[in-house]
Amino acid sequence: MSGPQNAPLPVIPRTGIGIDVHAYAPEDAPQPLWLGGLFWDGERGLSGHSDGDPVAHAAADALFSACGVGDLGTHFGTDRPEYAGASGVTLLAEAARIVRAAGFEIGNIAVQFVANRPKFGPRREESQRVLSEAAGAPVSVSATTSDGLGFTGRGEGIAATATALVYPVASASPQPVA
Repeated sequence: MSGPQNAPLPVIPRTGIGIDVHAYAPEDAPQPLWLGGLFWDGERGLSGHSDGDPVAHAAADALFSACGVGDLGTHFGTDRPEYAGASGVTLLAEAARIVRAAGFEIGNIAVQFVANRPKFGPRREESQRVLSEAAGAPVSVSATTSDGLGFTGRGEGIAATATALVYPVASASPQPVA
């Protein structure tokens, strides 16, 4: 189908939002900290079914939201034992594969996380590179604090919010989402 005078219809991008929150692991059951696709040596880790990386998880959820193909729990939920302990980078790469199989391409993903620590700035570029490689598209990551307010301010956990821009690939024939 085309518009006036047989001009092709414009490609309309779609946006999605993803939010992920993880509490710090209990002191008596420590976990490593994985955040933004990176291991943070010496930092208190987060609880979770997989590695607990809220940045990678929010990015994956934003992709699913933009395409209308479910959410993190749909694809990697606690009822899926094969994803127990899985890397957030692995989950993001699989989310990107699912999105592309559904007939979309990824424009970009932007993530902001809220935490008192770790100090993210020195490793921002490394994180963005790792996540962009996993998604096969640009991923930007920023960090902020909540000025001591709420559970992140009290140091109880980390929260992340992501947006994703995707667009349908006109020539692609959508494949079943697995």
